Amino acid sequence: MTQSKKILIADDEPNIVISLEFLMKREGFDVSIAGDGEEAIAKIRSDSPDLVLLDVMMPKKSGFDVCQEVKGDPALSATRILMLTAKGRDTEMAKGLALGADAYMTKPFSTKELVDRVHELLGLNA
Repeated sequence: MTQSKKILIADDEPNIVISLEFLMKREGFDVSIAGDGEEAIAKIRSDSPDLVLLDVMMPKKSGFDVCQEVKGDPALSATRILMLTAKGRDTEMAKGLALGADAYMTKPFSTKELVDRVHELLGLNA
């Protein structure tokens, strides 16, 4: 087992946060939570997570705004971002990737698929 990677879950839907937190902790990750875009930015700055599971639709700042801010800041730009959205529209995926998101998944996703993606983004392929 490698040293614990830090994951920030940024989502405003408590049921999604609970299931993601359970899943990531079960995989051995160190998990923190942000309930809106502003809190997500603050936690990314303070905690330096290895990966952010970032919901697109959030209060205060959207996932797109958060992604743009993080990727535009040289001190934060190495942070990996996996965007999560309920909408599978190609335009949203293109926008997220254009803003620098490392990957994109649409809700609902299979937990196995998400875990595989997280491992891939963190270079932990088993």
